[in-house]
Amino acid sequence: MKNFHPYFGMALTGFALSLPLQARQRPNIVFFLVDDMGWQETSVPFWDRSTPLNNRYHTPNMERLANMGVKFTQAYACAISSPSRCSLLSGMNAARHRVTNWTIHFNRTTDSPSDSVDLPEWNCNGIQPEKAQSNANFGRATFITPLPQLLHDHGYYTILCGKAHFGAQQTPGENPLEMGFDINIAGAANGGPGSYLAAENYGHGDFHVGGLEKYYEKGTFLTEALTLEAIEHLKKPIAEKKPFFLYMSHYAIHIPYQPDTRFTSNYQDRDGQGVYDEQLKARLNKSEINHAALVEGMDKSLGDLMNFLEQHPKTAQNTIIIFMSDNGGQGVAVRQGREDYDQNWPARAGKGSAYLGGIKEPMIVYWPKVTKAGTVNDNRVMIEDFFPSLLEMAGVKSYKTLQNVDGISFVDLLKQPNKRRERTFIWHFPNIWTTGVSREEGYGAYSAIMKGDYHLVYFWETREKRLFNIKEDIGERNDISTAQPILTQQLAQELSDSLRTYNAQRPTWKRNKQQVPWPDEP
Repeated sequence: MKNFHPYFGMALTGFALSLPLQARQRPNIVFFLVDDMGWQETSVPFWDRSTPLNNRYHTPNMERLANMGVKFTQAYACAISSPSRCSLLSGMNAARHRVTNWTIHFNRTTDSPSDSVDLPEWNCNGIQPEKAQSNANFGRATFITPLPQLLHDHGYYTILCGKAHFGAQQTPGENPLEMGFDINIAGAANGGPGSYLAAENYGHGDFHVGGLEKYYEKGTFLTEALTLEAIEHLKKPIAEKKPFFLYMSHYAIHIPYQPDTRFTSNYQDRDGQGVYDEQLKARLNKSEINHAALVEGMDKSLGDLMNFLEQHPKTAQNTIIIFMSDNGGQGVAVRQGREDYDQNWPARAGKGSAYLGGIKEPMIVYWPKVTKAGTVNDNRVMIEDFFPSLLEMAGVKSYKTLQNVDGISFVDLLKQPNKRRERTFIWHFPNIWTTGVSREEGYGAYSAIMKGDYHLVYFWETREKRLFNIKEDIGERNDISTAQPILTQQLAQELSDSLRTYNAQRPTWKRNKQQVPWPDEP
């Protein structure tokens, strides 16, 4: 059964009849998504003050975009790539779509083992297009009406450039063309690049980035090659005056931290050593230099796209640009030999963790004649909110989806910048991301709720509940669950009710094969 999403305005039939006229009036959309970028890995402050990390990185084009539009300081996503990307394309919370960990191989999970629990059989094949429902071979998958398909059906020229990571190998979902994109540039099942270097053919095997062979002999860095391809493919809809949706989904700044030699010298002294860093209290090592250069190369891509659009003034004046990351910055791929997981400071931990360092994102929106230049919005936004938001931006008045959409459009926050909207967010990760990481730092199976000033995390392996006042304690170091037992139980109840509503999956105790109790149960 399909879910019908009406908006005020004309009915779907009348809308379709007038499509050619309306399509010409609709805004273009560039959704610029960065891989594994933390909220502090930029010279744009997303806190109430600048930090040493903001001073480390050079992102002048992010600064430029923030000065043009609105900066969201409370943007969130899942802590892992595939769940976020599946929520983006479906509008579903990860607890509902059940793609709760990263995907790659058909019918094979990517979980690391737990000593105490058996992990649920989550949808390791990812999301799949509605038209593939008749194929029973994709059982561990969620069938959806994809966002790009809806945009395509309503007159948009849809382009994916870069990382896809929606569905596992040997499924329709691994191919962006099956998900409603007209053009696919280098998108497949891989969740990262095998290499950023043309000399290495951008990697081999499962993590090879394909379709860019013409850049091998030119020595073009992967980030630059993707940017050149995106610009080339924008020429067609611009010439045809057709609205476009460019999903610019960079592999940067995912590992491996290889040198983008266009920018590495910006983080070195004349003698070639890393510059002194005020956070580390030491010179940057090679890995940190390469990481910072990856960030700056990504920022150049943003600037190149903006410059290209500005060469077509009418197009630029009708193009929305959205900047976002898919999860927190790396916290366990320790670049400088540090073990205190401070790459997302002042937030705790990083990618894969239940704490803010794993889920807090840099987000900027520029919408000509709608957003007010240089403004800041501290309303909360979640990754699944982009699904209804982009459709509303595109003027899609009504649509039907196979899935239940959990996201809520934030367009009203762009049009009414002083509006306040309270949101409660749910995270669900009944998985183990990787081995050798600290459960103390939130790297385990968990569910969480954020409401008001509070963030409650429930760890499935131990049944421990931790409560933090994130307004006063953004580093989440002071667990107040014992001091606030009533509030802890209230939030546990609301979290559990939401998980039950989503029909969320739970781990099972190894010792007795019983499901681990919900957070509100004794």
